[in-house]
Amino acid sequence: MVFENIITEVKGKVGIITLNRPKALNALNSALISELNAALNAYEADPNIGAIILTGNEKAFAAGADIREMKDKTFDEVTSKNFLHDWDHINTITKPIIAAVSGFALGGGFEYALLSDIIIASETAKFSLPETTIGVIPGLGGTQRLAQAIGKSKAMEMILTGRMIDSSEAERAGIVARVVPTEKLQEEALVLATKIASLSQPVIKAAKKAVLSAYEMPMAQGAVNERTLFHSMFKLHDQKEGMAAFLEKRPPKFENR
Repeated sequence: MVFENIITEVKGKVGIITLNRPKALNALNSALISELNAALNAYEADPNIGAIILTGNEKAFAAGADIREMKDKTFDEVTSKNFLHDWDHINTITKPIIAAVSGFALGGGFEYALLSDIIIASETAKFSLPETTIGVIPGLGGTQRLAQAIGKSKAMEMILTGRMIDSSEAERAGIVARVVPTEKLQEEALVLATKIASLSQPVIKAAKKAVLSAYEMPMAQGAVNERTLFHSMFKLHDQKEGMAAFLEKRPPKFENR
Protein backbone atom coordinates (compact mmCIF):
# COMPACT_ATOMS: atom_id res chain seq x y z
CA MET A 1 0.00 0.00 0.00
CA VAL A 2 1.15 3.54 -0.80
CA PHE A 3 0.63 6.14 1.93
CA GLU A 4 1.00 9.92 1.97
CA ASN A 5 1.13 10.58 5.72
CA ILE A 6 2.98 7.56 7.09
CA ILE A 7 5.86 5.31 6.08
CA THR A 8 5.67 1.56 6.66
CA GLU A 9 8.56 -0.88 6.83
CA VAL A 10 9.12 -4.45 7.96
CA LYS A 11 12.31 -5.59 9.68
CA GLY A 12 12.26 -9.30 10.45
CA LYS A 13 9.07 -9.97 12.40
CA VAL A 14 8.55 -6.32 13.32
CA GLY A 15 6.23 -3.92 11.49
CA ILE A 16 7.25 -0.26 11.71
CA ILE A 17 4.95 2.72 11.17
CA THR A 18 6.56 6.17 10.97
CA LEU A 19 4.32 9.23 11.10
CA ASN A 20 5.35 11.41 8.19
CA ARG A 21 3.95 14.94 8.26
CA PRO A 22 7.24 16.66 9.12
CA LYS A 23 6.13 20.19 8.19
CA ALA A 24 3.25 19.87 10.66
CA LEU A 25 5.38 18.14 13.33
CA ASN A 26 3.36 14.99 12.59
CA ALA A 27 0.12 16.58 13.78
CA LEU A 28 -2.69 14.04 13.60
CA ASN A 29 -5.51 14.57 11.13
CA SER A 30 -8.24 12.35 9.68
CA ALA A 31 -6.20 11.39 6.62
CA LEU A 32 -3.23 10.30 8.73
CA ILE A 33 -5.44 8.35 11.13
CA SER A 34 -7.12 6.55 8.23
CA GLU A 35 -3.75 5.48 6.85
CA LEU A 36 -2.48 4.55 10.30
CA ASN A 37 -5.49 2.33 10.92
CA ALA A 38 -5.01 0.63 7.55
CA ALA A 39 -1.35 -0.08 8.33
CA LEU A 40 -2.19 -1.39 11.80
CA ASN A 41 -4.82 -3.71 10.31
CA ALA A 42 -2.34 -5.02 7.76
CA TYR A 43 0.24 -5.81 10.43
CA GLU A 44 -2.43 -7.33 12.67
CA ALA A 45 -3.47 -9.68 9.85
CA ASP A 46 0.09 -10.66 8.88
CA PRO A 47 1.09 -13.88 10.70
CA ASN A 48 4.76 -13.04 10.14
CA ILE A 49 4.53 -9.86 12.24
CA GLY A 50 4.85 -10.33 15.99
CA ALA A 51 5.21 -6.73 17.20
CA ILE A 52 4.68 -3.19 15.91
CA ILE A 53 6.71 0.00 16.38
CA LEU A 54 5.00 3.39 16.07
CA THR A 55 7.34 6.34 15.77
CA GLY A 56 7.88 9.83 14.34
CA ASN A 57 11.04 11.82 13.74
CA GLU A 58 13.61 13.46 15.99
CA LYS A 59 11.62 16.71 16.26
CA ALA A 60 8.25 15.18 17.00
CA PHE A 61 6.49 11.92 17.63
CA ALA A 62 3.26 13.86 17.07
CA ALA A 63 2.56 17.43 18.13
CA GLY A 64 -1.11 16.87 18.85
CA ALA A 65 -4.18 16.84 16.65
CA ASP A 66 -4.28 19.21 13.68
CA ILE A 67 -5.96 22.35 15.05
CA ARG A 68 -6.69 23.66 11.55
CA GLU A 69 -8.88 20.62 10.92
CA MET A 70 -10.78 21.04 14.20
CA LYS A 71 -11.04 24.80 14.66
CA ASP A 72 -14.29 25.44 12.78
CA LYS A 73 -16.17 22.28 13.71
CA THR A 74 -19.47 22.84 15.51
CA PHE A 75 -20.98 20.95 18.43
CA ASP A 76 -23.62 19.43 16.15
CA GLU A 77 -20.96 18.33 13.69
CA VAL A 78 -18.66 16.64 16.20
CA THR A 79 -21.54 14.88 17.95
CA SER A 80 -23.51 13.78 14.87
CA LYS A 81 -20.38 12.42 13.20
CA ASN A 82 -18.88 11.17 16.49
CA PHE A 83 -15.61 12.98 15.80
CA LEU A 84 -12.56 10.93 16.88
CA HIS A 85 -14.61 7.70 16.88
CA ASP A 86 -12.01 5.86 14.77
CA TRP A 87 -8.94 7.56 16.22
CA ASP A 88 -8.54 4.92 18.95
CA HIS A 89 -8.76 1.97 16.56
CA ILE A 90 -5.31 1.08 17.87
CA ASN A 91 -7.18 -0.36 20.88
CA THR A 92 -8.38 -3.27 18.72
CA ILE A 93 -4.87 -4.43 17.81
CA THR A 94 -3.90 -7.57 19.72
CA LYS A 95 -0.20 -7.48 18.88
CA PRO A 96 2.14 -5.48 21.15
CA ILE A 97 2.74 -1.89 20.04
CA ILE A 98 5.86 0.04 21.07
CA ALA A 99 5.82 3.83 20.81
CA ALA A 100 9.33 5.12 20.14
CA VAL A 101 9.10 8.80 21.10
CA SER A 102 11.55 11.56 20.30
CA GLY A 103 10.84 15.26 20.44
CA PHE A 104 7.29 16.46 21.07
CA ALA A 105 4.45 14.12 22.08
CA LEU A 106 1.72 16.63 22.76
CA GLY A 107 -2.05 16.38 23.09
CA GLY A 108 -3.31 13.67 20.76
CA GLY A 109 0.28 12.64 20.10
CA PHE A 110 0.82 11.97 23.81
CA GLU A 111 -2.52 10.18 23.94
CA TYR A 112 -1.45 7.96 21.05
CA ALA A 113 1.72 7.07 22.91
CA LEU A 114 -0.41 6.22 25.96
CA LEU A 115 -2.60 4.01 23.73
CA SER A 116 0.51 1.98 22.86
CA ASP A 117 1.65 -0.85 25.11
CA ILE A 118 5.21 0.29 25.81
CA ILE A 119 6.76 3.74 25.47
CA ILE A 120 10.48 4.13 24.92
CA ALA A 121 11.62 7.74 24.91
CA SER A 122 14.70 9.52 23.69
CA GLU A 123 16.47 12.07 25.87
CA THR A 124 14.79 14.86 23.88
CA ALA A 125 11.21 13.61 24.32
CA LYS A 126 8.70 16.02 25.82
CA PHE A 127 5.16 15.15 26.91
CA SER A 128 2.12 17.33 27.52
CA LEU A 129 -1.67 17.41 27.38
CA PRO A 130 -2.17 21.13 26.66
CA GLU A 131 -5.80 20.93 25.50
CA THR A 132 -7.15 23.11 28.32
CA THR A 133 -4.94 25.96 27.13
CA ILE A 134 -6.80 26.06 23.79
CA GLY A 135 -10.31 25.67 25.14
CA VAL A 136 -10.94 21.90 25.09
CA ILE A 137 -9.98 18.78 27.04
CA PRO A 138 -8.25 15.59 25.91
CA GLY A 139 -10.56 13.41 23.80
CA LEU A 140 -8.58 10.24 23.10
CA GLY A 141 -8.63 8.88 26.63
CA GLY A 142 -5.81 11.05 27.92
CA THR A 143 -7.56 11.99 31.16
CA GLN A 144 -8.14 8.32 31.91
CA ARG A 145 -4.85 6.75 30.87
CA LEU A 146 -2.61 9.44 32.32
CA ALA A 147 -4.41 9.24 35.67
CA GLN A 148 -3.99 5.45 35.64
CA ALA A 149 -0.32 5.78 34.76
CA ILE A 150 0.78 8.44 37.24
CA GLY A 151 -2.05 8.96 39.73
CA LYS A 152 -4.71 11.62 40.23
CA SER A 153 -2.65 14.50 41.63
CA LYS A 154 0.10 14.61 39.01
CA ALA A 155 -2.35 13.92 36.18
CA MET A 156 -4.57 16.76 37.40
CA GLU A 157 -1.59 19.12 37.51
CA MET A 158 -0.49 18.26 33.97
CA ILE A 159 -3.99 18.34 32.47
CA LEU A 160 -5.31 21.42 34.25
CA THR A 161 -2.20 23.47 33.46
CA GLY A 162 -0.94 21.88 30.24
CA ARG A 163 2.54 21.66 31.78
CA MET A 164 5.15 19.91 29.65
CA ILE A 165 7.49 17.34 31.17
CA ASP A 166 10.75 15.97 29.83
CA SER A 167 11.70 12.34 29.33
CA SER A 168 13.48 12.10 32.67
CA GLU A 169 10.39 13.19 34.60
CA ALA A 170 8.22 10.94 32.42
CA GLU A 171 10.40 7.97 33.32
CA ARG A 172 10.28 8.77 37.04
CA ALA A 173 6.50 9.09 36.82
CA GLY A 174 6.16 5.71 35.15
CA ILE A 175 4.90 7.04 31.81
CA VAL A 176 7.80 5.58 29.83
CA ALA A 177 9.53 2.24 30.23
CA ARG A 178 12.99 3.72 29.72
CA VAL A 179 14.93 6.61 28.25
CA VAL A 180 17.69 6.05 25.71
CA PRO A 181 20.07 8.32 23.77
CA THR A 182 18.29 9.94 20.83
CA GLU A 183 20.57 8.34 18.28
CA LYS A 184 19.82 4.89 19.69
CA LEU A 185 16.02 5.22 19.97
CA GLN A 186 15.08 3.31 16.83
CA GLU A 187 17.73 0.66 17.46
CA GLU A 188 16.59 0.06 21.04
CA ALA A 189 12.92 -0.04 20.02
CA LEU A 190 13.74 -2.60 17.32
CA VAL A 191 15.72 -4.76 19.76
CA LEU A 192 12.77 -4.78 22.17
CA ALA A 193 10.20 -5.44 19.44
CA THR A 194 12.34 -8.20 17.95
CA LYS A 195 12.60 -9.91 21.33
CA ILE A 196 8.83 -9.79 21.79
CA ALA A 197 8.21 -10.97 18.22
CA SER A 198 10.52 -13.96 18.73
CA LEU A 199 8.23 -15.40 21.39
CA SER A 200 4.98 -17.31 20.92
CA GLN A 201 2.39 -14.94 19.42
CA PRO A 202 -0.61 -16.57 21.16
CA VAL A 203 1.19 -16.29 24.51
CA ILE A 204 2.23 -12.67 23.94
CA LYS A 205 -1.32 -11.72 22.90
CA ALA A 206 -2.70 -13.39 26.03
CA ALA A 207 -0.16 -11.59 28.23
CA LYS A 208 -1.09 -8.24 26.66
CA LYS A 209 -4.79 -8.97 27.16
CA ALA A 210 -4.20 -9.90 30.80
CA VAL A 211 -2.24 -6.72 31.55
CA LEU A 212 -4.85 -4.53 29.86
CA SER A 213 -7.56 -6.14 31.98
CA ALA A 214 -5.91 -4.51 35.01
CA TYR A 215 -7.14 -1.19 33.60
CA GLU A 216 -10.55 -2.42 32.52
CA MET A 217 -11.68 -4.62 35.43
CA PRO A 218 -11.72 -4.61 39.23
CA MET A 219 -8.73 -6.43 40.71
CA ALA A 220 -10.68 -9.57 41.65
CA GLN A 221 -12.23 -9.87 38.20
CA GLY A 222 -8.90 -9.17 36.51
CA ALA A 223 -7.23 -11.92 38.53
CA VAL A 224 -9.93 -14.38 37.44
CA ASN A 225 -9.42 -13.29 33.84
CA GLU A 226 -5.67 -13.81 34.19
CA ARG A 227 -6.18 -17.31 35.61
CA THR A 228 -8.50 -18.21 32.73
CA LEU A 229 -5.94 -17.00 30.22
CA PHE A 230 -3.18 -18.86 32.07
CA HIS A 231 -5.17 -22.10 31.95
CA SER A 232 -5.80 -21.64 28.22
CA MET A 233 -2.05 -21.63 27.55
CA PHE A 234 -2.02 -25.35 28.29
CA LYS A 235 -3.86 -25.95 25.02
CA LEU A 236 -0.85 -24.64 23.13
CA HIS A 237 1.98 -26.53 21.48
CA ASP A 238 4.20 -23.58 22.45
CA GLN A 239 3.53 -24.15 26.17
CA LYS A 240 4.77 -27.74 25.86
CA GLU A 241 7.73 -26.67 23.75
CA GLY A 242 8.68 -23.77 26.02
CA MET A 243 8.68 -25.84 29.19
CA ALA A 244 10.44 -28.77 27.53
CA ALA A 245 13.14 -26.45 26.21
CA PHE A 246 13.63 -24.96 29.68
CA LEU A 247 14.13 -28.38 31.25
CA GLU A 248 16.37 -29.51 28.40
CA LYS A 249 18.42 -26.29 28.66
CA ARG A 250 17.96 -25.32 25.00
CA PRO A 251 16.34 -22.41 23.16
CA PRO A 252 12.64 -22.99 22.47
CA LYS A 253 11.32 -23.28 18.92
CA PHE A 254 7.93 -21.64 19.05
CA GLU A 255 5.45 -22.32 16.25
CA ASN A 256 2.74 -19.84 17.27
CA ARG A 257 0.21 -22.55 17.94
